[in-house]
Amino acid sequence: MGAQILVVDDDPDTLKLVELTLKTAGHQVELASGGDEGLNLIRQGSFDLVLLDVMMPDVSGFDVMQCLNEDGQPYPPVVIFTARNRPEDQETGFRLGARN
Repeated sequence: MGAQILVVDDDPDTLKLVELTLKTAGHQVELASGGDEGLNLIRQGSFDLVLLDVMMPDVSGFDVMQCLNEDGQPYPPVVIFTARNRPEDQETGFRLGARN
């Protein structure tokens, strides 16, 4: 059985594509359509991995990671995916705990 993966993105087409890809690879997938929903699911769930978009209108992926860090509780590994390609965005993600 594959990993339990949470995918957080505000774009429904991206969510569907990532979900299909991961399920085809044998993983269990849960979806969140924004940062606030994703944050709540991370706090409640037991995921092996979180795939997190950075640019979301309600709560950004960076904001989600900041909230998780402030909670002081362990959380699953987070992989950030984004269209942003500035070095400072990458640095921010790693500083907040994203994995490479």
